[in-house]
Amino acid sequence: MLKQRVITALILLAILLPALLYPSPVPFAIVALVMMAAAAWEWGRLNGLEQGASVGMGLLCLAACGASWAAGWLEQPLFGLWIAGGAAWVLGGAALLRAGVAGWPRIARTLRLAGGLAALWLAWLAVAQARTIGINFLLSALTLVWVADTFAYFAGRSFGLRFTNGKLAPSISPGKSWEGVWGGMAGVVLLACAWVWLDGSRGAAVPSLYTLLARAGWWLLLLGAVFMAAMSVVGDLVESLVKRSAGAKDSSQLLPGHGGVLDRIDALLPTLPLALMLSHLASLSA
Repeated sequence: MLKQRVITALILLAILLPALLYPSPVPFAIVALVMMAAAAWEWGRLNGLEQGASVGMGLLCLAACGASWAAGWLEQPLFGLWIAGGAAWVLGGAALLRAGVAGWPRIARTLRLAGGLAALWLAWLAVAQARTIGINFLLSALTLVWVADTFAYFAGRSFGLRFTNGKLAPSISPGKSWEGVWGGMAGVVLLACAWVWLDGSRGAAVPSLYTLLARAGWWLLLLGAVFMAAMSVVGDLVESLVKRSAGAKDSSQLLPGHGGVLDRIDALLPTLPLALMLSHLASLSA
């Protein structure tokens, strides 16, 4: 299993890194588009669609993203869209987690499919626009999720249930603790402060998400970092809820040793649109 994970990770890096570092944002946007289409196929399968219909979900995702690209949306601010997407994730995520695993099948399948497709389209639009803004900005948004997850893991293992009497969401993801969530938030705050310092010390041509927030005020930087860390947990829990409802351990086996694409990007689905929303908010507040 470890060998498979390493091989898959190396292959992914060999594809993603050249696309990320290429002077034009087009290769990265294409790679991200393929991944979102694969995630849409997984979403269809998790919600009971047959193979053909699930492939259709992937094609719909390709069409929606491609239409946005052709319309020039990657270069447009889209502040209203980011606010709407962020609000949908906050309110919808809270409602889904409150209803729990049993509440998911009660939602009409058409609505579930449309909601998943909209989330994937919005995340692609956000990550492609973030790459258009600049590599430094994109990496600052992506790294937030990886740091939050890493700090949450080690904090959960070291302090899990030491300060609280219950798990975070035992019926959805029994391994997560409140201590892990707090550890993830602390890690993201440290990351944000360090990135602002690095941007300033090297005179970054394209500011990171954190530098943009800090320019509007350190209070916005701290609140934004904690908020996005919390929403990364929401994205993770929502996908876990859907998988539990479907009786699936992984979203698919497209990535040997890692599960499916959704398993790797679930926490990014809410945080990417929120990163664009916060950056535009910071520009208005600065």
